[in-house]
Amino acid sequence: MNSFVHKTLVVQLQSGAADRYPVLAHLSYDAADPFAVTVLFSHDGRVLARWRLDREMIADGLTRAVGEGDVRMRPVSSGMWDELRMEFYGDTHPDGSRHQAVVFAWAPAVAAFLRDTHKVVEPGREEAGIDDFLAEILARG
Repeated sequence: MNSFVHKTLVVQLQSGAADRYPVLAHLSYDAADPFAVTVLFSHDGRVLARWRLDREMIADGLTRAVGEGDVRMRPVSSGMWDELRMEFYGDTHPDGSRHQAVVFAWAPAVAAFLRDTHKVVEPGREEAGIDDFLAEILARG
């Protein structure tokens, strides 16, 4: 059985109050890191950003608002489109403001990706491997 899941989506990066621009979101899941989903955003072959997100948070974000810190998500319906709104916050400027990126993804495509990850590692069956990690640290002295 494959322990990796990959999916590339065209998502919309919001600029300003209303303008949106298409970028690619490459979603990756590895059973070796069962709680995380890596999302790499790219445009014209250039990497714009890479984020490691909590898989459960993404699932929750499809149905309700989640997140308080650097990453926030919530469902948005606009006409016939159900979207996942993802807000990413970066470094703080001297004036106290922060870099922010807002990305909209088609919710059914994100849900399909999550279903594929659940086939690899079911929710609640994730293992953190803490014992192995601690043993490795202790062996190093």
